[in-house]
Amino acid sequence: MNIWFSAKKYEPSSINKVSHFYCYVLFFRLTLKNQSTSRDLKVISTKQLYYALALEKTLHFKRAAENCNISQSALSTALSELEKQLGLQIFERDNKKVLLTPVGKEVLDKARSIILQVGELEQLANGRQSPLSFPICVGVIPTIAPYLLPKLFPLLEQHYPDAQLNIVEEQSHVLVDLVKRGEIDTAILAMPFPCDGLLALEFWQEDFYWVALKGDKYTNNKEITSNELTHSKLMLLKEGHCLKDHILAACKLPEQTANHGFGATSLNTLVQMVLGKMGTTLIPKMALEQLTLQNETLSAVHLNEPSPHRRIACIIRPNYTRMSSIEALMQLCKKAL
Repeated sequence: MNIWFSAKKYEPSSINKVSHFYCYVLFFRLTLKNQSTSRDLKVISTKQLYYALALEKTLHFKRAAENCNISQSALSTALSELEKQLGLQIFERDNKKVLLTPVGKEVLDKARSIILQVGELEQLANGRQSPLSFPICVGVIPTIAPYLLPKLFPLLEQHYPDAQLNIVEEQSHVLVDLVKRGEIDTAILAMPFPCDGLLALEFWQEDFYWVALKGDKYTNNKEITSNELTHSKLMLLKEGHCLKDHILAACKLPEQTANHGFGATSLNTLVQMVLGKMGTTLIPKMALEQLTLQNETLSAVHLNEPSPHRRIACIIRPNYTRMSSIEALMQLCKKAL
């Protein structure tokens, strides 16, 4: 089993063999201002389109060439040939900078759609094979990744030893955009979260637990209510993390109830702040064992509010073709949790 982690660089797993496909520039018959004549265009390779999209992402020839594993001169030649074939300028470039032209943006929007469709064609063929037998790129949010992945990987090794996973850890809004653009196959998110145009396949539910130092008020209780939480110095993740929104929604608490000038970027930081006597926090059940059970000075009390407090789902594009791999992945996630 091969696993790769990526924080900032995303390469669609579906276009590993994209250079073997060719598409006709019929897709590129754009209606341009001040241009009413059409021209006969040569066949353009999807490799050229992929290179153009790589440059769009970085606006830097050296970095784009490195991402494509080719030389700068090869990249420049391929893009010049693409512009010549189209009869228009996609990029403005000089010795200092690279800019995308307005018509170039139109072209690359079309190119992105074509690359995605080519990838789906390949996925359709791959989908006939056994689940997880081809590379798959999976996004996971930070409040799930550290607590799910260490349990998931041994199961993957056991059931699908040939599985090849590329893991991207990012916040929910970033992962939703990457799924929509076809840059990753799926993302594991906590719901509810806006995913317009995508399918959310729920596979897990869980509740929140209040974490405080032993001896604090309510730590001897079996459960704690939202009312009682207002009497504790509650610390949550900073803005941008959906877990904060899910906790406030589950507790029906206003935003000003939490943080008191402090906003963490990880659950581990919140627990360390609790150990430092800075306040209390709420964490999801999947994080309990790793963050609290090994520390005898902490207590975890179940939040007594309507369950489930958050739902876990895989999000995919509606026309995604490798459903057997997603279903296999969700089954293993359920076993891990």
